[in-house]
Amino acid sequence: MKKLTNKEEELLKILWRLEKAFVKEIQAEFKTEPPHYNTLSTLVRNLEDKGYVTHKAYGNTHQYVPLISKEEYRSRFINSTLDDYFSSSYKSLVTAFAQEEKISIDELKEIIAHIENQK
Repeated sequence: MKKLTNKEEELLKILWRLEKAFVKEIQAEFKTEPPHYNTLSTLVRNLEDKGYVTHKAYGNTHQYVPLISKEEYRSRFINSTLDDYFSSSYKSLVTAFAQEEKISIDELKEIIAHIENQK
């Protein structure tokens, strides 16, 4: 699947929350200044072209529904990021978080304990 722009991703997050929506309903859910209706309509159609959403027609209007779950998107995004920036190494990813102090030693210990309990 093709990568999403920040606005497309924001729109998809709204659709996940609403489960299905018309463009006007999506527009009302933006936390920041919402895009113009025509711009938003184009963004939704782009998501459809990229295979992330589909629609059901009601006359001249369309109700949009996500085709990909939030979990599936997250998994693809993480795997892509891991491949692109960390040479497909989870160790490198966790090391980067630790070096940037995004994760504490206590949190790392919790993760290790969780993994050991899974075995």
